[in-house]
Amino acid sequence: MIKDIRALLEGWTYDPGTISARWVKGLDGKPKVQLRLDLGLLQMELDGRPDGRKAGRFETFLARLKDREAKAAPFSAEAGELSDTDLSGLQQEAVQYYYRYLSFYALKHFDGVIRDTQHNLELIEYVDERVEDDEDAWQFLQFYPYVRMMNARARAEKALRAEKFREARDLARQGAEDIYGFWMEQEDMEEAENSSEIAILNDLIQEIDRRRPVSPEERLKAELDSAIKDENYEKAAKLRDALRNLG
Repeated sequence: MIKDIRALLEGWTYDPGTISARWVKGLDGKPKVQLRLDLGLLQMELDGRPDGRKAGRFETFLARLKDREAKAAPFSAEAGELSDTDLSGLQQEAVQYYYRYLSFYALKHFDGVIRDTQHNLELIEYVDERVEDDEDAWQFLQFYPYVRMMNARARAEKALRAEKFREARDLARQGAEDIYGFWMEQEDMEEAENSSEIAILNDLIQEIDRRRPVSPEERLKAELDSAIKDENYEKAAKLRDALRNLG
């Protein structure tokens, strides 16, 4: 058996400025997703954990911990405590999901991005509610702005693809507001004002506005504003009449 992966990478050059992913068919006949990295590639399953493994009888390690807590809660005051091993397992799982939702986004598979970012958002919240050490909590919380941005971005772009312009705008705006609120809770005004994640979502909002069809009423209002600015009052009067007729 040939183990050298160079043949797999032939014609697939690594570009550090681009997220490069592709669909492939696995030896089991099922589709997989591959992500190009500087030293090779990652191959991931499309469902469940990206590595294809289960956490015991559970699909994810997070689900396993939630089940353990639910069973222990009536009998132990420490049911929600997380050990270093638990935190390490959650961190490993979050990284796997991160690589997969990056791949999905590069391939414009928005449902996959939404699902995987939602998993990581739930994971971050789960840890934050159970860890008392601020440094341990921050190991997860620091990624909230990026994960929330990718979640909002995928939701908004999915809506935009369906030409649901208002919904797309609202989704992007809500994501930006959530990230701003996060930094305010951290009492970090500088990050709140200069967040790259908020900037990405604001750029998306501008793109949505550019692509949204202009209604006859909006067009007339824009022309009216222009006429008033140019002191063309005769034209402005006609435009006001046209607006009233629309109503």
